[in-house]
Amino acid sequence: MAEFLNRELTLTENIHHINGDGKDNRIENLELWSISQPPGQRVEDKINWAIKFLKEYKPEALKEEI
Repeated sequence: MAEFLNRELTLTENIHHINGDGKDNRIENLELWSISQPPGQRVEDKINWAIKFLKEYKPEALKEEI
């Protein structure tokens, strides 16, 4: 997955094998999972976490109009 992403995985990422076979490393069988979560349950904490998450994985989403 790191090769496919052209970067190392972060400490908050892991790889899920869709078919459950940990030896089947075909890219179509792999999903990038995040184990990151907000540190608290306050709305402000969740919003700040979500912004950080989007900056990392989909920064263009922050530019879209809601």
